[in-house]
Amino acid sequence: MTTHSLDRREFLNWMVPAGFGLCSCFGCRSTPITQRRQLLLIPESQEVQMGVAAYDEVKTKNKISTNSKYNEVVTRVGQRLAEAAKRQNLGTNFDWEFTVIADQTQNAFCLPGGKVAFYEGILPVCQNEAGVAVVMSHEISHALARHGGERMTQQMGVDGGAKILQAVVKRKAADKEQAFMAVYNTGAKYGFVLPYSRAHESEADEMGIHIMSQAGYDPNEAPKFWERFGAAKSGDAPPEFASTHPSDATRTAALKSLLPQALEEYQAAPTKYGVGASLA
Repeated sequence: MTTHSLDRREFLNWMVPAGFGLCSCFGCRSTPITQRRQLLLIPESQEVQMGVAAYDEVKTKNKISTNSKYNEVVTRVGQRLAEAAKRQNLGTNFDWEFTVIADQTQNAFCLPGGKVAFYEGILPVCQNEAGVAVVMSHEISHALARHGGERMTQQMGVDGGAKILQAVVKRKAADKEQAFMAVYNTGAKYGFVLPYSRAHESEADEMGIHIMSQAGYDPNEAPKFWERFGAAKSGDAPPEFASTHPSDATRTAALKSLLPQALEEYQAAPTKYGVGASLA
């Protein structure tokens, strides 16, 4: 069967009624902290609804960790980061939840609505609470910036977006769920989070270092984590967590360039935790 994909001009002409600009009809907004303009055609409430459903599936199909120290640290760091985000009026509508999965994969993710999961395998690389904050602030930044909804919007224009957009706009719940699941790939074992673009990854790094600093964690740990993570890799294939990311050297350099401002935010934090408790 041959499928018709709309080119950019066809897609815009199809979406935008005569006399109206794209942003006046659909969801244009700026990302938090970085203030990058983005286009979103997916209602945030729908993203959150599907994120919750996918998170429930994760917890059902995976063994939850019984490591009390891992669970305590991930929850404690998560709550502090969530509070720092709320102080900036970010994620105030999220029902935050933090889970550790008993799996040695070096991975973590945050689904829309503040649903966070860490795999046990990445925690030894974190080494301490600040290392957990580096990873988690990056992941929650994806959700706060609505990178998943942005990628879904992009996908609509690339893969015959007319039918998907029509399903979303007409609020057909079953069709929306199918479209969401197709993009988020929730059927794959570790594919619950959309493989973001390198630009999204860099943006999540930038947002994350500011959020962890404002939460009271030493931002010097951010480039240190990525140095450790690069050294921990084995074989030719990168682990899931790094499969679509910029190189470790590139992101380490970028994070170091952000340290002066992040350190100012750290010094201004209501409470300073430094690197926090060790995970050794």
